[in-house]
Amino acid sequence: MKNRYQLFLIILVCVLIGITIGNFVSLRQQDNKGLTGLVSFNKLDALLNLVSSKYVEDVDEKKLIEGLIPQVLLELDPHSIYITAEEMERANEDIEGSFSGVGIQFNIREDTIRVVAVITGGPAEQAGLRAGDMIVSINDSSFVGSTITNERVMKTLRGEKNTDVKVGVRRRNAGRELSFNLTRDDIPVNSIDASYKIGENIAYIKLGKFTRTSYNEFLSVISKMKAQDNCDRVILDLRGNPGGLMGPALAILNEFLPRNSLMLYVEGKAYKREESYSDGRGSCQNTPLIVLMDEWAASSSEIVAGAIQDNDRGYIVGRRSYGKGLVQQQIPFKDGSAIRLTVAHYYVPSGRNIQKPFEKGDFEDYEMDLVNRYMRGEFDSRDSIQLSDSLIYKTKGGRLVYGGGGIMPDFFVPIDTTGSSEWYNTVFNQMLPYNFAASYADHHREQLLDLKTPAALKAYLQEQRVFESFVDYTVAQGIPKNPKQISLSKELAATQIFAYIARNILGEDAFWMLLQEKDATLTKAISLIQNLTASVPVDQAQQAQ
Repeated sequence: MKNRYQLFLIILVCVLIGITIGNFVSLRQQDNKGLTGLVSFNKLDALLNLVSSKYVEDVDEKKLIEGLIPQVLLELDPHSIYITAEEMERANEDIEGSFSGVGIQFNIREDTIRVVAVITGGPAEQAGLRAGDMIVSINDSSFVGSTITNERVMKTLRGEKNTDVKVGVRRRNAGRELSFNLTRDDIPVNSIDASYKIGENIAYIKLGKFTRTSYNEFLSVISKMKAQDNCDRVILDLRGNPGGLMGPALAILNEFLPRNSLMLYVEGKAYKREESYSDGRGSCQNTPLIVLMDEWAASSSEIVAGAIQDNDRGYIVGRRSYGKGLVQQQIPFKDGSAIRLTVAHYYVPSGRNIQKPFEKGDFEDYEMDLVNRYMRGEFDSRDSIQLSDSLIYKTKGGRLVYGGGGIMPDFFVPIDTTGSSEWYNTVFNQMLPYNFAASYADHHREQLLDLKTPAALKAYLQEQRVFESFVDYTVAQGIPKNPKQISLSKELAATQIFAYIARNILGEDAFWMLLQEKDATLTKAISLIQNLTASVPVDQAQQAQ
């Protein structure tokens, strides 16, 4: 009986999907070439009408569709998904690289909104809000307490451009509550998390995702670092980058490749093979390059790394990437919802499909892949990675690279577990370093603002024995004091605390500069890039395999 019920559900889902697609969607490729061949679903229309008219009880068709569409997509692949109208707004912000709001970064501590930073040129800065301010009311209504969440704050402060919102603020050393009238405006969402100079001539650029603004952000950063900072080589950090829009990723990739270099090709059942080549107008064609990858880097970031590797244009340093090589096309519905349907595969220039294997309709192993990699020791040793001789490919220069899922680095760097302890894991899982740092920055902001560089800030925090104050704070939060474990984890925990304080005072670049002072992957990249030219020596790169 259970199986018959499941079969009925599947048939009904097919009915609803077919009708929705047939009525609301005109499938188009991203370059406006039409996808044709949609089937008429007349019989299924009839079945749905029967359910609607003859079923023993009234059926909420909208609710049924919202609940069942995701189930039918689960029968296809892990990345074909349904996005509700409510979710689409946030999804579009990630893609477009902007939203309409007041221009603050905030966190919630002790049931109160606390301003971490104000965005330059945004409504909040223009009105006079400062980092450290506490927002206690919005539109003359109290906005504090246990019901305050990040989602509720964003929903309240964001809104249509040119609309107004009034906030009440408590400011340290101010005798009364302050009131600010803010007019919402477009607020950029930067995709470059950090960019700063390392040593005498290395531009470090951490790209968190690919949005519509990523390419322009990249051009602005790289031109400044070349002209003002005299940087003549680049470390592009794509660790943790989940991908995003392919267009900006290819535009950035194009900056590094000589003319007529294959960047990728795309192919699917109803998607004619399309190849993308560099145009030879890139500003960094002769710039030595290293790309950093890890197990969380996926999709567009893997395409960039794979094309750099396959064209022997630079080294890949880190750990094997996630392994997402499926092309999703976003298809909108009239109610504001959409599906992202897999329509093709991405292939990097050597012919590798970076998509890791999966079983249709059964994604348990797929979803547990990173856990399984960890358990096999893949994050600790390259020798633990299972490679198939049947999936060997060659780069432009003839060196061997492997398919089978993800991009294998040229130089493997194991995950760093130095300093980890039960005490550290406990305080980290409870976010105590983050909370302590935010509170410390709030209470010492005037003194800290006199420190203009990350190095000066770190020296001051060491002099003030801030880590010891943090240990006292953890005891007050109920964490038993364990001197042996604290000593083992001191450097790791202090690094995080100092970096979080720097973020509150000096911004994102300072945060990453302090956090990554002893980053093993970055350190390896720095040692390699000093002797690297614009192309990888094939014999040396082959040895790296």
